[in-house]
Amino acid sequence: MRARLIVHPTASGSMPFGSTLGTTSPAAGRLRTLELNYPAMLSPPTLCKASSPSFSQREFRASLAMFATGVTIVTARTPAGTLLGLTANSFNSVSLNPPLVLWSLSQSAGSMAALSTGSHYAINILAADQKELAERFASKREDRWKDVLFTDGASGSPLLIGAAATFECFNRSRYEEGDHVIFVGEVERCSHRAGAAPLLYHGGKFYSEHPL
Repeated sequence: MRARLIVHPTASGSMPFGSTLGTTSPAAGRLRTLELNYPAMLSPPTLCKASSPSFSQREFRASLAMFATGVTIVTARTPAGTLLGLTANSFNSVSLNPPLVLWSLSQSAGSMAALSTGSHYAINILAADQKELAERFASKREDRWKDVLFTDGASGSPLLIGAAATFECFNRSRYEEGDHVIFVGEVERCSHRAGAAPLLYHGGKFYSEHPL
């Protein structure tokens, strides 16, 4: 495909600086046309396979840890009424219309089967004073829901009291990539606590925000 670009010449009739590919030479004062031999929409070159990593998993983890994130707890309720909850910092926004968010979960996670087949889940963005909850739901303790305060969302997913924000999501789609599954949720309801300071995570440690 060729892309046609029409430009104005300079007063002398010469082409503007940098406009040298495929030029024509009509008289000065006329519009000039450039025909460039590249696609109108450029796409990256097609590669069959990525080259092998030049780093160790330890270095990869250390590099990823330099990215500061918020902290969430993903919650759900199974058809049998069992409560599910896990700490995740892989949360991200995807789209405003429709409203979509994503998060990821290790394929080896014990809650994978229930979360991947369930119709709904909730994502709770933790506030700065909820560090203990983040650590609790990151552990494998069986009584993680003991004394945890929450309300039931419209789909039955627990909404944690005190969270900075909550998103009630329809389990729209899932994508297996590497050793994780990416969950894309379509947000049906959301709310936030105005002025709440979020809990942050960076370099393996928890932080609270400090405005610059």
